Amino acid sequence: MSSAHDILQSVFGYTSFRPPQDKIIESLILGDDALVLMPTGGGKSLCYQIPAIVREGCGVVISPLIALMQDQVSAMHLLGVRAAFLNSTLSASEATKIEQALLAGELDLLYIAPERFSQARTLKLLQQSALSLFAIDEAHCVSQWGHDFRSDYLRLSLLHELFPEIPRIALTATADERTRKEIISRLQLDHAEKFIAGFDRPNIRYRIALKHNPKQQFLKFLKTEHEKDAGIVYCLSRKKTEDIAYWLQEQGFNAYPYHAGLNVNTRADNQNKFLREEGVIIVATIAFGMGIDKPDVRFVAHLDLPKTIESYYQETGRAGRDGEPANAWMIYGLQDVIKLRQMMEGSEGSEEHKRAEQHRLNAMLGLCEITTCRRQTLLAYFGEELAKPCGNCDSCIEPAQTWDGTEAARMALSVAYRTGQRFGVNHLIDVLRGGETDKIFQFDHHNLSSYGIGKELDNNQWRSVFRQLVARGLLSVDLERYGALRLEECCRPLLRGEETIELRRDIKQKSAKQQTRTHLASDVDVALWEALRECRREFAEDQAVPPYVIFHDSSLQEMCVTLPQDMTEFGLISGVGERKLEKYGPAFIRVIADHLAT
Repeated sequence: MSSAHDILQSVFGYTSFRPPQDKIIESLILGDDALVLMPTGGGKSLCYQIPAIVREGCGVVISPLIALMQDQVSAMHLLGVRAAFLNSTLSASEATKIEQALLAGELDLLYIAPERFSQARTLKLLQQSALSLFAIDEAHCVSQWGHDFRSDYLRLSLLHELFPEIPRIALTATADERTRKEIISRLQLDHAEKFIAGFDRPNIRYRIALKHNPKQQFLKFLKTEHEKDAGIVYCLSRKKTEDIAYWLQEQGFNAYPYHAGLNVNTRADNQNKFLREEGVIIVATIAFGMGIDKPDVRFVAHLDLPKTIESYYQETGRAGRDGEPANAWMIYGLQDVIKLRQMMEGSEGSEEHKRAEQHRLNAMLGLCEITTCRRQTLLAYFGEELAKPCGNCDSCIEPAQTWDGTEAARMALSVAYRTGQRFGVNHLIDVLRGGETDKIFQFDHHNLSSYGIGKELDNNQWRSVFRQLVARGLLSVDLERYGALRLEECCRPLLRGEETIELRRDIKQKSAKQQTRTHLASDVDVALWEALRECRREFAEDQAVPPYVIFHDSSLQEMCVTLPQDMTEFGLISGVGERKLEKYGPAFIRVIADHLAT
C-alpha cells in the first residue's frame, strides 16, 4: 500500500485514509472485486481513483450523469491525473481523440455513461485497450427495487462476461438488504468482498414537520437559518419546482429550477451556477443530485414527502459533505401520501414491485410520525444500531408531545367501517363532527351510530388522527375509490379494546392569528382565510377593482366554514351568483382543496 499512500499524499493532499478506504483500495489493487456502501461525503471516489492510478492500464468509471462528468474530469486534471470522458456532448473528432488516447495508454481514468458503455463501438474499444478496473458508481441504479432504477444499468452484467479478469467495484451511498442482494445478483458480484461503512452523518440535523402554510414555513426556515447559504429543495412535480424557484427569486433568493423537462442547456446552466457560485439554491425533482460533489450545501429541504427512506437518506446526504453542520428539513401532509400512491398504482411495475414500494412508503411515513429519535430509526432501517438518541434531530431537541389517542382512533376506524370503507378523510370528519352536508343526508350517514360522536376534536385534529393511522398501517388509502380509507387487518386489536395507541400531538401554528386584523369566528381556519384573501386580491388587481367587489369578507368566512368542494356547493355561498360562480368558482374551490390537502 506504500504507493497508494504516496498517491494519497502527493496527488490528493491527504495524510491518511478514512476507514475502510485503505482496505477497499488494497483489495482492488490486488485484483479483487468489491461492493462498497459508504455514506455521501465518505470518500467513495478515492476507492477507485487511487487503484486506477496504481494499477497498469486505465480505470473505467460508469457514471449515470453526463452533466457531472466534465466537473469530475476537470477536478482530476487539476490534480495532474490523466482523465477524460466519453459521452454524447462530444463531437465526433473529440471522441476519436479520446479513443486514441485510451488505446495509446495515455489515460488513468475514463468516465462513460451507462447507455454509451453498451454500444458495440464502445465495447470493441474497451476490449482493445489496457484496463485497470471498472467502477460502477451509483450502483443502486441497477436495482428494480431501488429508488433510482436505470434500465441501462442492467447491461452492466456484460462487464463480468466480457472482462472476467478486470476487477470491478460497485459503489453506492444507500441500499437496504434487498437492494444489496439485487446489485450482487445483477452485476454478478457473488465473490466480491463487501465493505459497509457506517451510515451515520452526525453533522446533519434531521427535522420533519407537518405542512400548514408550506411557503411561509419554508420562508421562515430560510430567513432565520440559511439566508445566504447554498441548498437543495426537492419537490414531487416539475411544475412545483419551477413555481417554488420563481417564488424564491421574488423573495430575494438566488434560486433556479432543475428537472428533466427543462431545455438541456438551461438545466446545465442552472446546475453549473449551483456548483460554481456561492449561495445558490437549486429547486429540483429527484432528477438532480446523483454524484453532486459540492461540499458546502448547508441545507436540503423536502417540500413533499420522498417515496422511500433510501431516497430521503441519499438526498439529505447531499448536505454537509464538508462535515460542517447542515440541516435536513422536511414538511409533509396526507395529500403527499395519496399522490405517491397514485403514482405507484399508475406505474407499469408488477404487483410484487408495487407491494414492495408500498412497504417502503409506509416506512418513510413511519419515520415522519415517530416520537423518538429520528436518527436511530433511520439507521435501523439500514441495519445499523445507534446505542442512544442522537441529540441532533427535532425529536431529541424538542421531544414531541403525545396523547392517548385510543378512543379517537377507535372512532376513526369505526366511522370508516360503518360508511362502507368508501369515503375519504373530509367526509369521515364531517360524519364524526355531525356535519349537515348534502352528502351526509344523501347516504343516510346522519343515522349512523358514529354520527356526531367526535365533536370534541376540530377538523385539523381529526386529520392528524387519520394521517397517523394511515402512517401506522391501521388504515390504507384506496386509490381506485379516490382516496377512500380502508381498514387493515392489524387494526382489530385496537378496535376490540386489546391495545391502546399514543398519537403525536400536532402543535398549532401560533403565528397564524397574527396574519390578519379581521375579527374571525373561532371555527375559521386563519391559513385558509389568508389564502382565500390572496386569491381575491389577485382577481381584484387583474380587474382593477376593490377586493370586496369580488367577494365580501362574509362570503370568504362562509367558505372557510362550509368548505365547498364543487361548483354546486360553492353556488350555495352567500354572495355567489351565477356569473361569479362561473368566473371565480374554480379558482376558489382549488384554493380550498389545496388547503385541505396540506
